[in-house]
Amino acid sequence: YTEAWDADKTSIHVMPDTPTILLAKANAANVSQKLYTQAWEDTKKKGYDLRADAIPIRSAKASRDIASDYKYKATHEKEKGHYIGCRTAKEDPKLSWAARAMLLQNDRLYRKAYHESKAQIHIPVDAMSVQAAKECQTLVSDVDYRQHLHQWTCLPDQNDVIHARKAYDLQSDNVYKSDLEWLRGIGWVTDGSVDVVKAKKAQELLNERLYRTRPEELKFTSITDAPDVVQAKINALQISDV
Repeated sequence: YTEAWDADKTSIHVMPDTPTILLAKANAANVSQKLYTQAWEDTKKKGYDLRADAIPIRSAKASRDIASDYKYKATHEKEKGHYIGCRTAKEDPKLSWAARAMLLQNDRLYRKAYHESKAQIHIPVDAMSVQAAKECQTLVSDVDYRQHLHQWTCLPDQNDVIHARKAYDLQSDNVYKSDLEWLRGIGWVTDGSVDVVKAKKAQELLNERLYRTRPEELKFTSITDAPDVVQAKINALQISDV
């Protein structure tokens, strides 16, 4: 029964052209030290060796820096004396408008690829997330919930499945009430048993007639009004409109 499963566990089928594999290959090529220094190694094999700190190399670097600095400042030197009288670029209307237009253009170009691709969703049918979503939808479906599921998503002899079955048996209403159905009709309680005596004592404690005494059954006499009550009555008579 488990021979096919044991054979399938040791075989892994991965397509060589999946996006994950292609991305891994590209990352491996980017971080490869051998590919990074391949051009330098090929140059060294051509028969000459030119060190990076040689005098001609250093002179060429210095000349390049000087020329680059000159070209970088050429436009600035030509524009000297032609600046407007604004303290900052934000005070110039043309510069502010150009900066605003540049921001709008950059935002449009930044969102262009998103707007073109937001309606195009490419998800493999057999992706793990799709399969998991289908399984979750099957589990929460009301139709499948009300009938016995025969499609197992895991092996029936796994430890967690066996533990779940035992938990279901313990929580099952039929199993829980099986002892009650077996004992129904065979019980017998005598008048002097502990349960009967306990019930009688509880009934006596909860008896309203024995617990409370009605006021009309008590013998009492009226008391004389206190001085503050007499003074209150006199004040009420004095301020009465009648």
